[in-house]
Amino acid sequence: MPEQDTPRARRGRGRRPATEVRADAVAAAGELLFESGMGAFTIEAVAEKAGVSKTTLYKWWPSKGALALDGYFHAVESTLAFPDSGDIEADLTVQLHAFVHLLTRTRAGRVMAELIGGAQTDQDLSAALLQHYSDPRRALGVAAVRRAQQRGQIRSDADPEVLIDQLWGACYHRLLLPSLPLTEEFATALVCNLMRGVATGAGGR
Repeated sequence: MPEQDTPRARRGRGRRPATEVRADAVAAAGELLFESGMGAFTIEAVAEKAGVSKTTLYKWWPSKGALALDGYFHAVESTLAFPDSGDIEADLTVQLHAFVHLLTRTRAGRVMAELIGGAQTDQDLSAALLQHYSDPRRALGVAAVRRAQQRGQIRSDADPEVLIDQLWGACYHRLLLPSLPLTEEFATALVCNLMRGVATGAGGR
């Protein structure tokens, strides 16, 4: 997860490659987001920390929510890499455990809840959440399920989109409506219950 650090030194505006400036801005956004949450997150604070102009940030991100989301994804991308061992039950369990750990043992859970809440009134954040986070992550899960179907581990008539919703949707439900705990044991039970219903062969695996 991002470490707190000092503001990046301003280096010759207009001379730095755009990719470098953007990378600094995204990294700074992630750091600020995890340090203080959305309540204290501003374009001005990111500009100061990254050593870039507010004008540059507004050129690339239409709202602070869209910038915050890019910062969030930058911070958690490596943590949420989807494994591909050839065993779909093991891979789903490993990935869901990593997701639950991220949401419950780091500040990412609070930040994600704030981003989802903000997306209800910020159309730019809502669009960015779908385009840059939710849809790409869903695609990884759907692709994993389809590979498992090709290997004969999951019935061919099972809908990968629905299966992904059953797993991750249940975790988001407990994150946003925490009447029951979101734990790795819960994640394991989700995968086990799902596999008993969709695995090939009599009686499941």
